Amino acid sequence: MPCVQTSPIIPKPRGRRAHYATWGFIVLCIFAMYHMEQSWHHLAEYVTFYFAALQIGALLRGVCNLMEEIWHVQSRYRSSWWRVVVACLSPSLRRHMLLLLISICAYMALFGDTGLQLFLNLILLCLCQLLSFAFGLQSPSAVEVSEICEKNNRNVAQGLAWSYYVGYLKLVLPRLKDLISEFNRANNNLLKCKETWKLHILLPVSCEIYDDLQKADSHIQYWKDLPALQLDRAGTKWRSYKQSIYTILGEDKKLYYCIVEYAPPLQSLYAMSQDESAAFSREDRLEQAQLFCRTLGEILQHSKECVGCYRLIVYEESGDSDSHLLSKEILRHIRQQHLEEYTMCEGNHESTTFLSTEPSILISDSELPRPLRSDGF
Repeated sequence: MPCVQTSPIIPKPRGRRAHYATWGFIVLCIFAMYHMEQSWHHLAEYVTFYFAALQIGALLRGVCNLMEEIWHVQSRYRSSWWRVVVACLSPSLRRHMLLLLISICAYMALFGDTGLQLFLNLILLCLCQLLSFAFGLQSPSAVEVSEICEKNNRNVAQGLAWSYYVGYLKLVLPRLKDLISEFNRANNNLLKCKETWKLHILLPVSCEIYDDLQKADSHIQYWKDLPALQLDRAGTKWRSYKQSIYTILGEDKKLYYCIVEYAPPLQSLYAMSQDESAAFSREDRLEQAQLFCRTLGEILQHSKECVGCYRLIVYEESGDSDSHLLSKEILRHIRQQHLEEYTMCEGNHESTTFLSTEPSILISDSELPRPLRSDGF
């Protein structure tokens, strides 16, 4: 049963289109050189020359970085010089050194230069590469930095998502249905519809979070709390975790019951954007909020303990003055859950219609689909 919905405002992971485009341009370049009717020996000379320049640049960049990192051996690398070398020159040591030697040998074989001429050409290559570094001409683009951070889980949002999951959701969600059953026994089976026995997590992309949901939408009213989950955590005895049940007033004037709360890490992102010392702009906040939503969904999708115990509600506040946008969004997700389970269940516990009773699902031994009926037809 899917608990993570694809939202158009959440960016998907980057694919390999840039890699394919690179090979496409390589083919075009080879095609262009072929039709220019140039000497292949002449072309090989230039390719070897430029290839050697790239390898020298990679090595020089690693050496320049090494000059800085040797001052941080103790604090960053635990006094290990090998860690410093690997961090600065890898993969330069393993790949670029071998490629550089091959390029120099091929250069000498093709050009037939003397040792002095070869040395002069190498100096010129080093000078060009160092000038390029000095003027920042080879700095990675914003897209490249973003891709590296996303692939290696180095973003603020990814750290917050993992912290939220490990420190809260992984503890609470596996026990949620037991807590709801305990609550129902003491409250006349208030939460009858098992399809909504989930923690509905609100994820506003704007990161604007209300401590009181009633202030966000007057159609959302606090009802009761679930029984508290108490665990010993990080030196605190019987730390309490509890969730709140809210009533949602629908457009049909009926009440729906829902366990709902905001994701607190989004509040941290908002606070960072308001603190000048964090150097965290509004655009950074939006990007990290979207990445947080995507990362949290990916984490929960791969969590066996949390299957069927949560619902992520990603939404973006519209420009209009709809004061009941949040309640409508929550009810939309509740109805969608009913449709996913092929049943409709009203949230008003006082109703006695078949919609507010728990459905019985018949499981057949046959693999063929059969109607879910108990009257023998």
